[in-house]
Amino acid sequence: MSLYDIPFARMDGTTTSLAEHRDDVVLVVNVASRCGLAPQYETLERMQKSYADRGFTVLGFPSNQFLQELSTDEKVAEFCSMTYGVTFPVLARVRVNGRHTHPLYAELKKSADDSGHSGRVRWNFEKFLVLPGGDVHRFSPQTLPDDPAVVALVEKGLPR
Repeated sequence: MSLYDIPFARMDGTTTSLAEHRDDVVLVVNVASRCGLAPQYETLERMQKSYADRGFTVLGFPSNQFLQELSTDEKVAEFCSMTYGVTFPVLARVRVNGRHTHPLYAELKKSADDSGHSGRVRWNFEKFLVLPGGDVHRFSPQTLPDDPAVVALVEKGLPR
């Protein structure tokens, strides 16, 4: 099974996969509403608005593995919308580490960041940039979504 075939749930209970974004640049981020890094939502939303019409999307995956996410998908959706005006897809909550790691994250975590770190997600807002064709680039939680290294890869991978 390829990265594009791994199913994941939307907040409404329906299932989707990265196949719907096969030709796009996708920034996958494990998000948490009560995290000190939550202001990154603003930058993620700016990037979504700037690049969406060219084949880019952010996919937010809420996770409470670091005990900083709200208790339900509904509360997460309301927080994202009301606090940061998020329009990019925020999916159903997932586990990013441990025995019950979501299969998408199990696959994404095989990629190493610039420091050589692969494996365990270290904190909320770790970023995985998936380029058309399935190449994955990993960025630490502290790397801002609009960091020049991230933006250069996004622009290089944009299909249109």
